[in-house]
Amino acid sequence: MSALADTLPEQVIAQVHKAAVEQLQRQAERAGLAEVKAEAEVVRGSRPLPLCRAPVTVEGADTRAPARMRFLAVCPGAEGWRYDFVVRGKLSAKVAVMAADVAAGKPLGLADVSLERNDITTVPDALADLAAVDGMSARRSLRAGEVLRPNMLVAALLVKRGEMVRIVAKREQIEVSMAGEALDAGARGAIVRVRNASGTTIRARVIDAGTVEPADLPGAN
Repeated sequence: MSALADTLPEQVIAQVHKAAVEQLQRQAERAGLAEVKAEAEVVRGSRPLPLCRAPVTVEGADTRAPARMRFLAVCPGAEGWRYDFVVRGKLSAKVAVMAADVAAGKPLGLADVSLERNDITTVPDALADLAAVDGMSARRSLRAGEVLRPNMLVAALLVKRGEMVRIVAKREQIEVSMAGEALDAGARGAIVRVRNASGTTIRARVIDAGTVEPADLPGAN
Protein backbone atom coordinates (compact mmCIF):
# COMPACT_ATOMS: atom_id res chain seq x y z
CA MET A 1 0.00 0.00 0.00
CA SER A 2 1.27 3.54 -0.78
CA ALA A 3 0.02 7.09 -0.30
CA LEU A 4 -0.07 10.49 -2.02
CA ALA A 5 -1.13 13.89 -0.65
CA ASP A 6 -3.39 16.26 -2.62
CA THR A 7 -3.09 14.10 -5.70
CA LEU A 8 -4.17 14.79 -9.24
CA PRO A 9 -6.01 12.08 -11.22
CA GLU A 10 -2.93 11.31 -13.33
CA GLN A 11 -0.89 10.84 -10.17
CA VAL A 12 -3.42 8.30 -8.88
CA ILE A 13 -3.14 6.43 -12.18
CA ALA A 14 0.64 6.36 -11.77
CA GLN A 15 0.24 5.10 -8.21
CA VAL A 16 -2.04 2.27 -9.33
CA HIS A 17 0.42 1.38 -12.10
CA LYS A 18 3.31 1.22 -9.61
CA ALA A 19 1.30 -0.96 -7.22
CA ALA A 20 0.39 -3.35 -10.05
CA VAL A 21 3.99 -3.73 -11.25
CA GLU A 22 5.18 -4.36 -7.71
CA GLN A 23 2.47 -6.99 -7.25
CA LEU A 24 3.56 -8.78 -10.43
CA GLN A 25 7.19 -8.70 -9.32
CA ARG A 26 6.29 -10.19 -5.93
CA GLN A 27 4.35 -13.00 -7.60
CA ALA A 28 7.31 -13.73 -9.86
CA GLU A 29 9.72 -13.72 -6.92
CA ARG A 30 7.56 -16.22 -5.00
CA ALA A 31 7.57 -18.48 -8.08
CA GLY A 32 11.39 -18.39 -8.21
CA LEU A 33 11.46 -16.88 -11.70
CA ALA A 34 14.60 -15.33 -13.18
CA GLU A 35 15.14 -12.11 -15.17
CA VAL A 36 11.56 -11.00 -14.68
CA LYS A 37 9.99 -8.19 -16.67
CA ALA A 38 6.63 -6.89 -15.41
CA GLU A 39 4.37 -4.52 -17.34
CA ALA A 40 0.97 -3.07 -16.48
CA GLU A 41 -1.72 -1.06 -18.25
CA VAL A 42 -4.25 0.78 -16.10
CA VAL A 43 -7.67 0.83 -17.73
CA ARG A 44 -9.46 4.17 -17.32
CA GLY A 45 -13.10 3.88 -16.36
CA SER A 46 -15.94 6.04 -17.64
CA ARG A 47 -16.48 7.70 -14.23
CA PRO A 48 -14.37 10.87 -13.75
CA LEU A 49 -11.59 10.62 -11.19
CA PRO A 50 -11.73 13.73 -8.95
CA LEU A 51 -8.91 15.46 -7.09
CA CYS A 52 -8.27 14.27 -3.53
CA ARG A 53 -7.16 16.67 -0.79
CA ALA A 54 -5.86 13.87 1.43
CA PRO A 55 -3.44 10.97 0.93
CA VAL A 56 -4.82 8.37 -1.46
CA THR A 57 -4.25 4.71 -0.69
CA VAL A 58 -4.08 1.96 -3.31
CA GLU A 59 -4.44 -1.74 -2.60
CA GLY A 60 -5.03 -4.90 -4.58
CA ALA A 61 -8.65 -6.07 -4.64
CA ASP A 62 -8.13 -9.13 -6.86
CA THR A 63 -4.65 -9.97 -8.14
CA ARG A 64 -5.04 -13.70 -8.76
CA ALA A 65 -4.95 -13.40 -12.57
CA PRO A 66 -2.12 -11.14 -13.79
CA ALA A 67 -3.84 -10.55 -17.13
CA ARG A 68 -6.77 -8.86 -15.38
CA MET A 69 -6.23 -7.49 -11.88
CA ARG A 70 -8.36 -5.11 -9.81
CA PHE A 71 -6.99 -2.36 -7.60
CA LEU A 72 -8.92 -0.04 -5.29
CA ALA A 73 -7.93 3.61 -4.83
CA VAL A 74 -9.43 5.28 -1.74
CA CYS A 75 -9.61 8.99 -0.96
CA PRO A 76 -10.55 9.28 2.73
CA GLY A 77 -12.67 11.87 4.49
CA ALA A 78 -16.20 13.19 4.27
CA GLU A 79 -15.69 14.22 0.65
CA GLY A 80 -13.61 11.20 -0.19
CA TRP A 81 -14.24 8.54 -2.81
CA ARG A 82 -13.42 4.97 -3.81
CA TYR A 83 -12.39 4.09 -7.34
CA ASP A 84 -12.06 0.58 -8.73
CA PHE A 85 -9.38 0.13 -11.41
CA VAL A 86 -8.84 -2.76 -13.81
CA VAL A 87 -5.19 -3.38 -14.63
CA ARG A 88 -3.96 -5.59 -17.47
CA GLY A 89 -0.66 -7.09 -16.42
CA LYS A 90 1.99 -8.81 -18.48
CA LEU A 91 4.80 -10.93 -17.09
CA SER A 92 7.80 -12.42 -18.86
CA ALA A 93 10.81 -14.32 -17.53
CA LYS A 94 13.42 -16.88 -18.49
CA VAL A 95 11.70 -20.26 -18.22
CA ALA A 96 12.15 -23.82 -19.45
CA VAL A 97 10.97 -24.14 -23.06
CA MET A 98 10.96 -27.21 -25.26
CA ALA A 99 13.77 -26.99 -27.82
CA ALA A 100 12.58 -30.06 -29.75
CA ASP A 101 9.54 -32.27 -30.15
CA VAL A 102 9.40 -35.11 -27.64
CA ALA A 103 7.02 -38.07 -27.76
CA ALA A 104 4.89 -39.08 -24.79
CA GLY A 105 6.78 -41.29 -22.36
CA LYS A 106 10.23 -40.32 -23.62
CA PRO A 107 12.80 -39.16 -21.02
CA LEU A 108 13.86 -35.54 -21.45
CA GLY A 109 17.52 -34.69 -22.03
CA LEU A 110 19.30 -31.37 -21.72
CA ALA A 111 19.25 -31.04 -25.51
CA ASP A 112 15.45 -31.15 -25.45
CA VAL A 113 15.01 -28.10 -23.20
CA SER A 114 16.39 -24.56 -23.06
CA LEU A 115 15.95 -21.44 -20.92
CA GLU A 116 14.30 -18.66 -22.91
CA ARG A 117 12.45 -15.45 -22.16
CA ASN A 118 8.76 -16.08 -22.63
CA ASP A 119 5.41 -14.47 -21.88
CA ILE A 120 4.11 -16.34 -18.81
CA THR A 121 1.19 -14.08 -17.94
CA THR A 122 -1.19 -17.01 -18.20
CA VAL A 123 1.34 -19.67 -17.16
CA PRO A 124 1.90 -19.02 -13.42
CA ASP A 125 3.54 -22.41 -12.79
CA ALA A 126 6.12 -22.27 -15.58
CA LEU A 127 9.32 -24.14 -14.69
CA ALA A 128 12.30 -21.83 -14.29
CA ASP A 129 14.94 -24.40 -13.33
CA LEU A 130 16.31 -26.95 -15.79
CA ALA A 131 17.24 -29.15 -12.82
CA ALA A 132 13.52 -29.78 -12.29
CA VAL A 133 13.46 -31.59 -15.66
CA ASP A 134 16.22 -34.04 -14.72
CA GLY A 135 14.93 -37.59 -14.45
CA MET A 136 11.53 -36.69 -15.92
CA SER A 137 9.60 -37.98 -18.94
CA ALA A 138 6.96 -36.33 -21.10
CA ARG A 139 3.49 -37.11 -19.80
CA ARG A 140 2.16 -36.30 -23.27
CA SER A 141 3.64 -35.35 -26.62
CA LEU A 142 5.50 -32.04 -26.30
CA ARG A 143 6.21 -29.64 -29.12
CA ALA A 144 9.17 -27.32 -29.63
CA GLY A 145 8.42 -23.88 -28.21
CA GLU A 146 6.06 -25.06 -25.45
CA VAL A 147 6.65 -23.58 -22.00
CA LEU A 148 7.16 -26.45 -19.57
CA ARG A 149 4.81 -26.87 -16.61
CA PRO A 150 4.92 -29.51 -13.85
CA ASN A 151 1.75 -31.25 -15.10
CA MET A 152 3.47 -31.96 -18.43
CA LEU A 153 6.09 -34.16 -16.78
CA VAL A 154 6.20 -37.43 -14.90
CA ALA A 155 9.10 -39.18 -13.21
CA ALA A 156 10.92 -41.34 -15.76
CA LEU A 157 10.74 -45.09 -15.22
CA LEU A 158 14.29 -46.28 -14.64
CA VAL A 159 13.24 -49.85 -13.96
CA LYS A 160 10.59 -51.74 -15.92
CA ARG A 161 8.63 -54.74 -14.79
CA GLY A 162 10.14 -58.03 -15.97
CA GLU A 163 13.53 -56.61 -16.90
CA MET A 164 16.85 -57.72 -15.45
CA VAL A 165 18.36 -55.29 -12.97
CA ARG A 166 21.55 -55.02 -10.96
CA ILE A 167 21.13 -55.18 -7.18
CA VAL A 168 23.87 -53.18 -5.50
CA ALA A 169 24.53 -53.31 -1.76
CA LYS A 170 27.08 -50.88 -0.30
CA ARG A 171 28.36 -50.73 3.24
CA GLU A 172 31.35 -48.63 4.19
CA GLN A 173 34.01 -49.44 1.55
CA ILE A 174 32.46 -52.73 0.46
CA GLU A 175 30.15 -53.08 -2.55
CA VAL A 176 28.42 -56.29 -3.58
CA SER A 177 26.22 -56.66 -6.65
CA MET A 178 24.12 -59.41 -8.11
CA ALA A 179 21.51 -59.84 -10.85
CA GLY A 180 17.78 -59.79 -10.25
CA GLU A 181 14.43 -59.47 -11.97
CA ALA A 182 12.20 -56.45 -11.37
CA LEU A 183 8.66 -57.43 -10.44
CA ASP A 184 7.46 -53.81 -10.51
CA ALA A 185 8.23 -50.70 -12.53
CA GLY A 186 9.62 -47.67 -10.75
CA ALA A 187 11.12 -44.19 -11.06
CA ARG A 188 14.15 -42.94 -9.12
CA GLY A 189 13.57 -43.42 -5.39
CA ALA A 190 10.61 -45.76 -5.81
CA ILE A 191 10.41 -48.99 -3.79
CA VAL A 192 9.90 -52.04 -6.04
CA ARG A 193 9.90 -55.80 -5.61
CA VAL A 194 12.90 -57.62 -7.05
CA ARG A 195 13.55 -61.35 -7.27
CA ASN A 196 17.24 -62.01 -6.73
CA ALA A 197 19.35 -64.78 -8.25
CA SER A 198 18.50 -67.16 -5.40
CA GLY A 199 14.78 -66.75 -6.04
CA THR A 200 14.07 -64.58 -2.98
CA THR A 201 11.85 -61.55 -3.43
CA ILE A 202 13.20 -58.40 -1.74
CA ARG A 203 12.15 -54.77 -1.44
CA ALA A 204 14.53 -52.53 -3.37
CA ARG A 205 14.91 -48.83 -4.04
CA VAL A 206 15.52 -47.62 -7.60
CA ILE A 207 18.76 -45.61 -7.72
CA ASP A 208 19.55 -45.50 -11.45
CA ALA A 209 18.57 -46.97 -14.80
CA GLY A 210 18.41 -50.75 -14.30
CA THR A 211 19.98 -50.46 -10.85
CA VAL A 212 18.46 -50.91 -7.39
CA GLU A 213 19.62 -51.25 -3.82
CA PRO A 214 18.04 -53.27 -0.98
CA ALA A 215 15.52 -50.96 0.70
CA ASP A 216 16.05 -52.55 4.12
CA LEU A 217 19.83 -52.38 4.04
CA PRO A 218 21.10 -50.37 7.08
CA GLY A 219 22.29 -46.98 5.94
CA ALA A 220 20.49 -47.12 2.56
CA ASN A 221 19.15 -43.76 1.42
